[in-house]
Amino acid sequence: MTGAAFWTKFVLAVLATWRVTHLLASEDGPADLIVRFRARLGHGLTGKLMDCFNCLSLWIAAPAALFVLRKPLDWLFTWLALSGAACLLERLGHEPVVIQPISQTLEGEANNVLRSETVGAAERSGSGENADDNATGPAKRA
Repeated sequence: MTGAAFWTKFVLAVLATWRVTHLLASEDGPADLIVRFRARLGHGLTGKLMDCFNCLSLWIAAPAALFVLRKPLDWLFTWLALSGAACLLERLGHEPVVIQPISQTLEGEANNVLRSETVGAAERSGSGENADDNATGPAKRA
């Protein structure tokens, strides 16, 4: 197989894997067939499999990998690559996850949570020597 033929088949298999997996995991389907099928499967192992895009993509990619390559070792890596590519495509459609450095999380968010709880407690009790200072704390940070 030439390089161009391989990449054409690979890209087609990636798109097909994403499409079928997305249809089964996230869409209602024509005449609500897919959503009724998922409901019929219930909360068992197969029902949970239909709810997880990443898990389902492994099963959908397995036969799609045969379209690309048929040698056992080639098929194994193609199978995993197709599933991984479909998962990456799925993530492209979602909002990015912002990961803050641990130091910011520990210093900033943890303290804000504690301050918010302190403000709520001081306001509910109506007393406390720092009630006025704490009440303006969140407003200063905002």
